Amino acid sequence: MRAIQITEFGGPEVLKISDVADPVAGAGQVLITVDRAGINYADTHQVENSYLSKTELPLVPGGEVVGRTEDGRRVVALVGSGGYAEKAVAHAPYAFDVPEGVSDGDALALVLQGTTAWHLLKTSTHLQPGESVLVHAGAGGVGSLAVQLAKLWGAGRVIATASSEEKRKQVLELGADAAIDGEPEGLKDRILEANGGKPVDIVLEMVGGPTFDESFAALARFGRLVTFGAASRQSAAAIDPTRLMKGSKTIAGFWLADCFANPTLLGDPLAELFDLTASGKLRPIVGGEYALSEVATAHEDMRARRTVGKLVLDPTR
Repeated sequence: MRAIQITEFGGPEVLKISDVADPVAGAGQVLITVDRAGINYADTHQVENSYLSKTELPLVPGGEVVGRTEDGRRVVALVGSGGYAEKAVAHAPYAFDVPEGVSDGDALALVLQGTTAWHLLKTSTHLQPGESVLVHAGAGGVGSLAVQLAKLWGAGRVIATASSEEKRKQVLELGADAAIDGEPEGLKDRILEANGGKPVDIVLEMVGGPTFDESFAALARFGRLVTFGAASRQSAAAIDPTRLMKGSKTIAGFWLADCFANPTLLGDPLAELFDLTASGKLRPIVGGEYALSEVATAHEDMRARRTVGKLVLDPTR
């Protein structure tokens, strides 16, 4: 079958089509004919071997697919790796039936980015009605869903960062109350201004480096900042514990992989997200579809922040 297999670590240039053997489902697994595969920012880290978990070669990247099982079920599945291919194998508990009213792109947007946004707001920061929420990269896969969910769940004010005027317009259309430039210089002041001069209660942060530092400086008393990525590939400054004590602030970390040991931590949020999508209350954003042969371009576009929403891969092209 056709697949993207890497035999060396590096940037987008190492992503090339290969002819590899079809995967075989073992005990407790299902074989899926892939209609679409999801592309994630984490894939760019995996390909260069800078992800939280180390990667072994050769590797077919891609952590999620939507397609048909051998018995005809339409499922979206987490596969760990192997998604950039015409066929993939998933452990049965991580293959979730996709209901009518939820498109392939919707399902891929929700299975990782959607469940991440759900846990960031409910599990990590315990959003309460009326609280202010800052969402970094509000036009991205997680951010575009987090903006909508925060509003649905009663946030008092939602502020989103985005890297261009067009993206800032898009996050306002999704329901954000304010959209600001996410560049680190002067970010704290822009956050405070967008929140009426007050610090924010919750920050969803996935950039790292000085963006993390500026965001923490804008955090209110009893505020919670959750970090779930390092897109800048920069380290933040060390936080003196006394800075947490003064203001009773919380810094949390979130990595969706820590939910994988218990499928209900994915299945239950996903069922809620499917219902919200099918009813029209939640609108996943599918920002682009690429042929298998264009996957390097997809990674380049993502790393250059030229994309919005969820990116998907068509393995038939």
